Amino acid sequence: MQIAPFQMERWQSTHEHSVEINLSDSGVHPLTMRELLDDGDELVRAADERLIYTQTNGSEALREAVAALYPGATRDAVQVVNGGAEANLIATWDLVDPGDEVVVLLPNYMQIFGLAESLGAVMRPWHMVPDLERGRWSVDLAALEALVTQRTKLIVICNPNNPTGTRLGEETLDGIARVAERVGAWVLADEIYQGSELHGDETPTLWGHYDRAIVTNSLSKAYGLPGLRLGWIVAPPQLIERFWTRHDYTTIGPGTLSDFLAVRAFEPGRRARLLERTHRLLTRNYAVVADWLSAQGSRLRFVPPDAGAMLYLKYDHAIGSSELAERLRAEKSVLIVPGDHFGMDHWLRIGFGGETEHVVEGLARVRALLDEIG
Repeated sequence: MQIAPFQMERWQSTHEHSVEINLSDSGVHPLTMRELLDDGDELVRAADERLIYTQTNGSEALREAVAALYPGATRDAVQVVNGGAEANLIATWDLVDPGDEVVVLLPNYMQIFGLAESLGAVMRPWHMVPDLERGRWSVDLAALEALVTQRTKLIVICNPNNPTGTRLGEETLDGIARVAERVGAWVLADEIYQGSELHGDETPTLWGHYDRAIVTNSLSKAYGLPGLRLGWIVAPPQLIERFWTRHDYTTIGPGTLSDFLAVRAFEPGRRARLLERTHRLLTRNYAVVADWLSAQGSRLRFVPPDAGAMLYLKYDHAIGSSELAERLRAEKSVLIVPGDHFGMDHWLRIGFGGETEHVVEGLARVRALLDEIG
């Protein structure tokens, strides 16, 4: 089996620690352990945790905490894994066989697309369409209906969407479920940006809309805890049991401290504080982004994001997005994600969830390069 290169992840992992300003991330500025834990006693308890092998599917306390976020779910419907990436890997590996058709809503974080294609699936792109004049992305359920066949095994969405920040509402989720049900397909919703909304209520979960729903998520984006590498899958218990078998062959189980700290992050009061911190940071930094965009005039066009610490914008300069991103890295020491990593040249994804002063300086350097390109 030939594994397709994961362009975006390799680009980020190669360069994110060697640039002065990293605007390639789509999450918020990470917390420290001291910021996560309330007092000295909790820090002492963390320091005294024995570094044993954990319960490999996640401690009971942690799976109970995750299940509480999904109405009707029990801890048997939860598998704790190492990050959202492992969640997507395990689910795709289990479900997709050579010759299966997999529909992916694009643009999208391209992990599942690359994995499914490498596993021998027939990929069926389902494209969102940008309306830059009206400021929205359109999702066409009729187009999905036309793509889905009796061979469709899996429909994949990311909600809120990476890289656009667009959210799918209850009505759209119901529509996707109806199309999937016609052929018995599974629907996998990567909901890793849930909780990072810039305005309005939390994005609805797919869970509860369909009996063949699979939800993946992690603490990396909205919670500001990417270094814990703590993710989860919510699915029917019989499917979770199958996923656990796959997990036994990958990382086996989460780290002791990751499980310990995740349980505390999910305590209702603390979870609310973490998400409020994310909202404050995104609100403050998006005001910086809005001012910067206003100063660019018509040379940059975009749809305002509903969620996520990322701006996806279109430019008209006579330079490809990978070349532009490489020049920005080499000449200005700023890292962004080129749009062709999402299959869309002449687009850029710029993260704005970091420390505000870094966002201000990074955007100034982006503008300087665009001025030089002309």
